[in-house]
Amino acid sequence: MKTKVLLLMLILFLTNEIIAQKFENLAQTPPMGWNSWNSFQCEFVNETVIKEMADAMVEKGLKDAGYEYIVIDDCWQIGRDKNGYIIVDKKKFPSGIKSLANYIHSKGLKFGIYSDAGIKTCAGRPGSKGFDTQDAEMYAKWGVDYLKYDWCFTEGQDAKISYKKMRDALYKTGRPIVFSMCEWGENKPWEWAEDVGHLWRTTLDIDMKGRFDGDIWDNHLGWTTILDMQVGLEKYAGPGHWNDPDMLAVGNNDMPENEARAHFTMWSMLAAPLMAGNDLRNMSVNDQNILTNKELIAINQDVLGKQGFKIEDMGNFEIWQKPLSNGDMAICLFNRETKGKKYQVDWSKIKIKDFSGTYKVKDLWKNKVIGTTDANFTIEIPSRDVVVFRLMK
Repeated sequence: MKTKVLLLMLILFLTNEIIAQKFENLAQTPPMGWNSWNSFQCEFVNETVIKEMADAMVEKGLKDAGYEYIVIDDCWQIGRDKNGYIIVDKKKFPSGIKSLANYIHSKGLKFGIYSDAGIKTCAGRPGSKGFDTQDAEMYAKWGVDYLKYDWCFTEGQDAKISYKKMRDALYKTGRPIVFSMCEWGENKPWEWAEDVGHLWRTTLDIDMKGRFDGDIWDNHLGWTTILDMQVGLEKYAGPGHWNDPDMLAVGNNDMPENEARAHFTMWSMLAAPLMAGNDLRNMSVNDQNILTNKELIAINQDVLGKQGFKIEDMGNFEIWQKPLSNGDMAICLFNRETKGKKYQVDWSKIKIKDFSGTYKVKDLWKNKVIGTTDANFTIEIPSRDVVVFRLMK
């Protein structure tokens, strides 16, 4: 009898271990898509907006460039029924979430949704605490492909336990869903979340409003400040498990073209998820060209899955490297000054890792091969801008 009990306990343990995992073979390269929050937040998000963003993603060439997820952020939910199942805000989404997901899927895109590990979402809507199973069931029923899971109103909760609960609930549905952990880096998820989520936020949100000093570039949570916080995290990223420094700010707050180009480049170098947050319907030609630049997207989406890292730091001038497949590498010269900088490129003196032999040098923003690493040259990097090369064997 004792043997049978022990055997049963072993079976139950092994069963739980099998169930307690995330979906594999998802997000093998950093996810690319669009999220509603930066442009529409709670007040303006609705069914029509989401459909029009899906239309624009196709019409503006983002789908062809690799973007695939349309993600509704907060404020699609309004309550729970007597069985604990989430209720959709019918004023904002009169056709329901399943219908909306079907529309997005009909465009050849994937559909994402938002919830929170706490009792309420950041906007005060119902959170998933205590309702992980019911919510996961609904997401699978609706055809959700991606879940952004926030960390508001979680007082007294353990992040590891809370995120594992939703991971397990998603897995039990049988529907592969990318799990995006928006825990803000408070509990260093890069150290423990590889088997929990497919990506995890490393910081609080980018300060989209510039509300502390009026500058989205380098205020206390401007994007360059967040970039600095990624240094040293590269060892934790790879296929299926990515550091997430937050959504792209390109196309928001009248970001100048040079700054937008630098921002997009550095997120590409970081192998960061490329989640646009601008209004795709009326974006400028410059922003469209930046977001769909095939050369930079290829750097971000490289199948080797290596996050870039800083190799030179000269104050407001930095050099970053990103290893690529087939022995290639990306080298980015980043000028953080408010004036242009001339730089003598001497390949033998730059501290490039695993650099050997001769490479062809392609300027990626000019989309032009400019020579080889056997030749040195002087280049000017404009103010708050980048020059990025692909070195090819």
